[in-house]
Amino acid sequence: MRFVAGLVLLLAAVAAAVVYGQEELGLLGRYDDVRRIPDNLTKETNQFVFTRLIYNGRIPGYYKNWYTDYPRADRNLIAVLKRLTNINIADQERVVAINDPDLFKYPLIYSSEVGQMVITDEDAAILRRYLERGGFWIVDDFWGTFEWSEFAAQMRKIFPYREIKDIPRNHPIFHVMYDTEHVMQTPSLAYVFNGGITWEVDGFEAECKGIWDDNGRLMVVINHNTDLGDAYEWSDDPRYPNRFSGYAFRVAVNYIMYA
Repeated sequence: MRFVAGLVLLLAAVAAAVVYGQEELGLLGRYDDVRRIPDNLTKETNQFVFTRLIYNGRIPGYYKNWYTDYPRADRNLIAVLKRLTNINIADQERVVAINDPDLFKYPLIYSSEVGQMVITDEDAAILRRYLERGGFWIVDDFWGTFEWSEFAAQMRKIFPYREIKDIPRNHPIFHVMYDTEHVMQTPSLAYVFNGGITWEVDGFEAECKGIWDDNGRLMVVINHNTDLGDAYEWSDDPRYPNRFSGYAFRVAVNYIMYA
């Protein structure tokens, strides 16, 4: 009898957890693991807000997803932007789902691990409208041919007729404040433990590509075979080399000032 009573209590607790989880996940729709979002984010402000995009991942709950390096990377980056620039930037970041109407309040969005990203036709239409209305998207931290093919397939949903091209090294985005035309491969923290290898899978060479609108404005900057987010996340860790974090911060300053 004691066992039965305990089992009933256990099942009740599980049911309550499921209901709570559904309510919690329902706050921002169907997007994977919004439970990772803290409750002290920037809401309404006239400041620039560093904004991370929530997307559905191919493997829900997988360690590689929209929340990779979050929130430490975002907050370290914000702190450095405050020191290095005169941008009136909010103290806290914001995370926003694709189908959240607030998306259009923010001129810049950042995404990590986009090799895992899966978007619907509805998502694609929203992102197309956001970007063609003046939004800017920084894409980061995906490696090799497989993740590239997965990402490119999702981008074709958004822009079926726009090409992904190399960004010319004389483009203003590489020279807004710092000269960053030499694209450095920025590794994850694993670099510290793997004998100094900077690449992952078959992503041996860092690439910086983009997508432009009809007026020649760069809308999407794509950082492939590199991990700027880890450079932000581990910038205050003495094990992580300064040359990588310093480069990544200079790149971020250029991107954000360009946007």
